[in-house]
Amino acid sequence: MSGATTDASLDALRAEAMEWGRKPRRYGTWYVTEHMVRAMRAYGWTIIVGALGQPILYLLGLAVGLAALIDAPIAEGGVEVSYLVFVAPALLMTAAISVASEEFSYPVMAGFKWRRYFFGFSASALSPGQIAGGVVAGASARILFVSAAYYLFLWIFGAVPDPATGWISIGIGLLAGLAFGIPYLAYSATITEDKGQIALVQRFIFMPMFLFSGTFYPLATLPLWLQWIGWVSPLWHASELGRIVTYGKPAEPWAIAVHVGYLLLLSIGAYLLGRRTFQRRLGE
Repeated sequence: MSGATTDASLDALRAEAMEWGRKPRRYGTWYVTEHMVRAMRAYGWTIIVGALGQPILYLLGLAVGLAALIDAPIAEGGVEVSYLVFVAPALLMTAAISVASEEFSYPVMAGFKWRRYFFGFSASALSPGQIAGGVVAGASARILFVSAAYYLFLWIFGAVPDPATGWISIGIGLLAGLAFGIPYLAYSATITEDKGQIALVQRFIFMPMFLFSGTFYPLATLPLWLQWIGWVSPLWHASELGRIVTYGKPAEPWAIAVHVGYLLLLSIGAYLLGRRTFQRRLGE
């Protein structure tokens, strides 16, 4: 009788051990997400100061400085708004994309090359796809925090005439960050030697996108040979969506669908490519 009881106890322990062994695989993405979020504590004050200080400085510079010099309202689609209201959604989207450019560049390279913690993750019961998903989810948490903080200051400065729908710009900011950041992750994951590639991306992709995506003026005011930068830029598509929800910029349903669809296409398509790169480099 005692032998049968012992066997049953051993079977129960084996079943429990197998269940714990399956847990990392089942919840692997969230384990990686937890690690990425916890790792942000090392530069937590930078995150907080950047999330709170940047919008204050930008909005003070625009509301007290530049906007005070621009008396004429910005007119688009039959709607006239102040310069601050026009530029505010684009600043939120820029902040989200800026965070994405930080989280999906050097930290990804560090995981493969310098600190090599992705290989440590892969040595456990975590798949490369879960590791890639955890990196994206961890960065998303920071992008969402920054977008929410930025929106709060936009509202305080009176740059959101329609707060009933304006809060949706927080989610649009997250989507903008992912639409730029996940392709960045897919590229960063392919880098095996640091030869200044990240600096080149910042100078020749991020900066032109920031300057020529209708951030500070309507895109239509640019010559046609420069407007294409905005058309292919996730910043312009996100800024247009932000203006629609914050002050009701007129837009056809098909145009909204194009903006959302383009951002989703960049995010999902690049994630599939990035996950394949993780699988190749981590040996699956």
